[in-house]
Amino acid sequence: MITTYLISRPDAIGDVVLTLPMAGWLKQQHPGCRVVFLGRAYTAAVIAACAHVDAFVDADELRALPPAAQVARVRALALDVWIHALPDRHLARLAQRAGVSVRVGTNRRWWHWLTCNRLVSLSRKNSDLHEAELNLRLLAGVGITEFPALAAIPALYGLTHVAPMTATVRALLGPAPAPGRLWVVLHPKSRGSGREWPLTHYAALARGLHAAGHRVLLSGSATEADLLTDFRRENAAFLTDLTGRLTLSELLAVLREADALVASGTGPLHLAAALGRRAVGLFPPLRPIHPGRWGALGERAVSLITPARTSCNDCVGRPAACHCLPEISPAQVAAALEG
Repeated sequence: MITTYLISRPDAIGDVVLTLPMAGWLKQQHPGCRVVFLGRAYTAAVIAACAHVDAFVDADELRALPPAAQVARVRALALDVWIHALPDRHLARLAQRAGVSVRVGTNRRWWHWLTCNRLVSLSRKNSDLHEAELNLRLLAGVGITEFPALAAIPALYGLTHVAPMTATVRALLGPAPAPGRLWVVLHPKSRGSGREWPLTHYAALARGLHAAGHRVLLSGSATEADLLTDFRRENAAFLTDLTGRLTLSELLAVLREADALVASGTGPLHLAAALGRRAVGLFPPLRPIHPGRWGALGERAVSLITPARTSCNDCVGRPAACHCLPEISPAQVAAALEG
């Protein structure tokens, strides 16, 4: 009998990427099982690219249904197990009302004591584990007791179903770099998910890479394009501006063909790492957004942290006051790209 698991993570892109190894590990531990992923509509392209996920459920669409229709929709999935990778009171109640046999959640949310029948003792706030490791630990709720080492997690992403790059997007990229030179994607903004490297540093890096013969691509959403108006204008001669011009599916295709990406701890950084690209992440020594928790995991991923600082809390509650990230120099990042 095939067991159907639902992993619930209606969250941002980076969070979803670091949850995908749960699907990969389930497939390894229980060959033949079926995995359904419940996520936000805007992350659907990432989930669709994962070979370990058999079906996607749009959390936004589900929530928009009348209560009885939500229950009917969940029952139609014929789920055996619902795993709450992101605690959500409404979804926890829905899984219970729909009669899902096994409902797994952390014991750190009071509503899970009322709605889940498999509680996992897991504290994200005080843990030294990586976010991907914490996600995997939730599988203890379905009887899995062995977990992969941190270095083995990248093999579990399964992002092998990326759609081919379209001719339109390829035309946006322009000519390929000369032999021995790189396509480098710069993604300066973070949607508020972390501290950001100064735009002046990104500008210096872009100009240095351009002078060395590399091709520089600038990525970001349409909203981020507006925030980068001056940066885009001042550095137009040194980069190809893709901000606001790509769907998530198209960004995946670009990252798959690029050589490297530079960003803070944001979704595209984790995508690049999961696709095997050189992913250079820029992090402050600030818990819980330090690289030990949110660093990109990949064979070619590297996290840079402020030199000579092991911890700092000076900018807690004041992201703009961060003085640690500016201490990472463009030269250090350029060296990491060549590594």
